[in-house]
Amino acid sequence: MSRPLVFAHRGASARGIENTLDAFELALESGADGIELDIQATKDHIPVVIHDYNLRRLTGKNELISNLYYHQVKLLHVGKFFFRRFNGAKISTFDEFLGWHKVHSVPLNVELKESLLQDESALRETVEKCSEIPNLHISSFHPELLEKAKEIAPRIETALIATKKLNWAELDKLPYVDVIHANKSRYYKKRYLDALTAQGRKCRFYNITGDEQFLEEPHDAVIGWITDYPEKVRKMQETK
Repeated sequence: MSRPLVFAHRGASARGIENTLDAFELALESGADGIELDIQATKDHIPVVIHDYNLRRLTGKNELISNLYYHQVKLLHVGKFFFRRFNGAKISTFDEFLGWHKVHSVPLNVELKESLLQDESALRETVEKCSEIPNLHISSFHPELLEKAKEIAPRIETALIATKKLNWAELDKLPYVDVIHANKSRYYKKRYLDALTAQGRKCRFYNITGDEQFLEEPHDAVIGWITDYPEKVRKMQETK
C-alpha cells in the first residue's frame, strides 16, 4: 500500500497566512504532497479562497463574504494581526489560485463552504472548473453541496466531512459521497476504521500534528492526512 498523501491545511497555515498563495508556496517547500483550500462566494457570485463566512477574524471587517461584492473584497488585507511580513496578503479568487496551480500541479482538496449553499452559480462554476483538474477532490460539511456537485460532475471525487450526525454503519445510503474526512481525535478509533473497511470506504483525517504514532503504521482505510504541519508529518512517515 502506498503511503497516505499529506495535504497542507489551508496551505502551511502554521507558518503563513491561511489560504494565501504564500501559504501554498510554503506548503510545497515543507514537503506537502497536496493543498487543502476553502471556497466561499461573494455577493456577485465570484468564488474566492477563504475559510470564514465572516471576515472579521482575518481582515478585521465584521462582514459576511456573501454580502460584499468582489471589488470590495479585493481591497481587504488578510492577516492584519499577524507578523508584519504578511500584511500585504490579499484574498485570491479561485481563478487566481488555479493560475498558481497550473505551475505547480499538485493534488488538491477543495472544500466547499456555506456561502455556496445559496449561490448555485458560484457552486456550478467551482465544480465545473474542479472537474477539469486531475488529482482533485472536493469536500464539505454540507452533504447537499456534494450531492449537487455529483449532479454537475458525476465523475468528480467527493468527500463528506464527518459530524456527529453521520451514521458510519450506513455510508452506502450516501451514494454521492466517495470518501470520508474526519477529525483524528474523535474518529481515529477502531470502530470507525472497521466500519470503513466493512463498506469498502476510505478516509482522510484532519487535525494531524505530526506527533501521532499511528502515522508510522496507518490503518489500511487511510488515504490521506490533512495538517497544518506538513513537514512534521512527512518526517514521521519517513521514520517507518
